[in-house]
Amino acid sequence: MEMIAEPERFRRACDEARRSGTEVGFVPTMGDLHQGHARLIKAARDDGCLVALSVFVNPLQFDSAADLRAYPRGLERDRVVATSLGVDLLFAPSESAMYPRGRPGISVDPGLLGERLEGSSRPGHFRGVLTVVAKLLNLAGPCRAYFGEKDAQQLALVWRMADELNVPVQVMGCPTVREFDGLALSSRNARLSPQERRASVALFEALSEAATQVRQGERRGDVIRAGMARRIAAEPLAALDYVAVVDERTWEDVGQLDGPARALVAARFGATRLIDNARLPWSGGEDMHNGGMHGLPREGA
Repeated sequence: MEMIAEPERFRRACDEARRSGTEVGFVPTMGDLHQGHARLIKAARDDGCLVALSVFVNPLQFDSAADLRAYPRGLERDRVVATSLGVDLLFAPSESAMYPRGRPGISVDPGLLGERLEGSSRPGHFRGVLTVVAKLLNLAGPCRAYFGEKDAQQLALVWRMADELNVPVQVMGCPTVREFDGLALSSRNARLSPQERRASVALFEALSEAATQVRQGERRGDVIRAGMARRIAAEPLAALDYVAVVDERTWEDVGQLDGPARALVAARFGATRLIDNARLPWSGGEDMHNGGMHGLPREGA
């Protein structure tokens, strides 16, 4: 595995791979690699790509300096993990390499979707995400870019950005990887106390309840949302942020389910904020399970 810190050198390495006839599969991360990232890397390898992985903790997407400081960093561990997973290129730039003139004066506007749900709870978050993703995709060049469905709203926004701005990438969505009890894998899970960790399964259980309601014929969005909110509120250690049911094509709130829809939840457990989501069963065979869930198409959102 080749480890690269300079942006232009990373660009050249990706260009050289394409010139040799190899497609580039790019996996952007903020490090602290876990099995969710391994799923993305495996998808790129299975697609026959040269696997390029980035590790960069992007300061633009944090709304709290304390949260940024607390984000886990361990580049040597990530290097070992990436090597074991078959990564070919590891791009690990410094903040000054990515933003040589400091905070950029030009950024990517996420539009109205970027102001809802996570965007409402974390103002400016998606502007920071899309700005760094745009920079990384420009460096990687024409490629397949792999993102996890756990951050479904982010995935939808990246897909829209690539589509509307004619970025020459295929945005590939990969199923959420879950722990034995359904909790979605996240670097933030390590911050939970043992009591909070046990309580955090309420998110998955709320989504499971929503899926059960739909399988039993419920189509009213407000009823489904109320059921999720009740389940999370029943957990004393959970502080509900939001529940939502959105049309998966438009990301507008659903009044009456009449097509593919996605349920989303967010809550705090102590100082740790977690999110999760699930595509609600619609045409049969679209269901949740601990190893992930069928959801956004592998190309698109």
